[in-house]
Amino acid sequence: MANTVIGSSIVIDGEISGDEDLVIQGTVKGRVSLKQNVYVEESGVVEADVETNNIEIAGQVTGNIVASDKVEITSGGRTVGDIKAPRILIADGAIFKGNVDMDV
Repeated sequence: MANTVIGSSIVIDGEISGDEDLVIQGTVKGRVSLKQNVYVEESGVVEADVETNNIEIAGQVTGNIVASDKVEITSGGRTVGDIKAPRILIADGAIFKGNVDMDV
């Protein structure tokens, strides 16, 4: 299955929902609700609450995250908001401010 890519010059203000993987290189504001995986690349900026299966953050996310499987913040990733997921990985060098709830 192909990924949907939001390019680095794209700004979306609204709600994104669906059943495919999503790669965010640009800016997303509003709400993201996906049944598959979300990848926020280094250039990606998300100002939204996110509900997904897995999310990998190499860019910046401001908002609450609910993942049914895993949240991973890479060494360059920055996240401000609460995270609720059974598995959470925060790499050395990542920035995280918020609360963690692993009781899913």
